[in-house]
Amino acid sequence: LHPRRFPASHSHPRARPGFPRTLGQAKALDGICELDLVISLNIPFETLKDRLSARWVHPGSGRVYNMDFNPPHTRGVDDLTGEPLVQREDDRPEAVAARLRKYKDAAKPVIELYKSRGILHSFSGTETNKIWPYVYTLLSSRIPPILSEEEH
Repeated sequence: LHPRRFPASHSHPRARPGFPRTLGQAKALDGICELDLVISLNIPFETLKDRLSARWVHPGSGRVYNMDFNPPHTRGVDDLTGEPLVQREDDRPEAVAARLRKYKDAAKPVIELYKSRGILHSFSGTETNKIWPYVYTLLSSRIPPILSEEEH
């Protein structure tokens, strides 16, 4: 979101990961601001399914663990309380696969819309540390640095 093009009533534009997800949401967003940059991360279906299916949660605190890259010290047990972790129904492999298929179908027209406007920037990969430098470079080139009071 470009601050100069954002209504005064919304003085603090923020990136919204995963938004808009549908063409209806994209059109509603058009009514309140003008986007000048949209980032799409193209992650293979299997990678997303595996990562989301490896997510476990401590219900009492909301702490999230990933069994592949952020596992608890003891499998199935919260590090701080020793209480059992649970896997949410929507994080089970079958549910994740269905969610991803539904997202792909809904997001396709949104991607096409932003591509036709020339504001879509797509990045592909399977590892955050390999994709992030490219995303960071793009963002750094498009967002002016915030200067402190002394620098003004």
